[in-house]
Amino acid sequence: EVSITFGTGEVWGRCVQEQICIGSVCSRGSLVLATYESPMPFSSFKFDGVLGLGTRAMSQGDDFNLMDRLQRTGVLKQAMFSVFMSDSDDEVSEITFGTVKLDHLASELFWVDIARDSGYWEVLVDDMHINGAPQSLCAGCYAAVDTGTSELAGPSAVIDELARRLNVLEDCSNLDSLPTLGFEIAGRVLNLEPRDYIDQANGNCQVSLMALDVPPPKGPLFVLGIPFLQKFVTVYDNDKRRVGFGVARHAGQSADRAKTLLLDVGGAHRHASTGAVAAAGGADAAALAGAAAAAVDGGAAVAGGSGGQLRRALASLLKRMWT
Repeated sequence: EVSITFGTGEVWGRCVQEQICIGSVCSRGSLVLATYESPMPFSSFKFDGVLGLGTRAMSQGDDFNLMDRLQRTGVLKQAMFSVFMSDSDDEVSEITFGTVKLDHLASELFWVDIARDSGYWEVLVDDMHINGAPQSLCAGCYAAVDTGTSELAGPSAVIDELARRLNVLEDCSNLDSLPTLGFEIAGRVLNLEPRDYIDQANGNCQVSLMALDVPPPKGPLFVLGIPFLQKFVTVYDNDKRRVGFGVARHAGQSADRAKTLLLDVGGAHRHASTGAVAAAGGADAAALAGAAAAAVDGGAAVAGGSGGQLRRALASLLKRMWT
């Protein structure tokens, strides 16, 4: 029997071999059948398991990595999966295996190779931007986009300095004039709007960036959680070891607004022939199986869940100990 510990709970189970299917696409592999799930947080959610989609380095073994198995057997059109996460209850989040649904995109995709073989889908951050202006902060930081984290997190020194420069007033009096906050990655700036980095409650506003100090060699590290994933579609190419990125198309979003979210700054900061953000591999690339539904962790989403359901579920599920 094995035990898997998350930031807010744990699962016990036993390893088995089984035919694992996503729709009509199947492969035989290993998974962990859960014999115990801690009441917190699992009793609060409708799904019954966790499907890890990290890279091979995160897996318990070759047979545990779903995407590697699907790639070897050639059952997918392409060895990739893509994630669209809704930002309201009027939309449906979706994970797609084998292709990318272009109707979820409000921009072209661009690509970047993963920066290191940590098991997570990571890239380097060249700088932070405020309203399009470079800030000379956190050059050489790694970035991991993680569906299991409800917030944006980064090195405490960088977070504190960003909070100072963003100058969010507690009484929300400057809310309408706050700037965009961008991550420069491979010659592109991926912008978040104030509503993505601000917590507003009872007439009070504060920066919702969480301090997270991960020591070298794993850090310094940014963890880009749900607010980031709702802004951008991410595509994970298991064959070419790269991640694609594009602005997510949401209901009511104008073309002009979409253009402000992704800026091409080019120049010397563009890495090789690529340019995108990274997604965090989740869990340990093992499937924790229950009955039918499953939360997908590792650059993915709960397929078919509404925006509100996803935010409430993923806020407390799988918030891992990055240190």
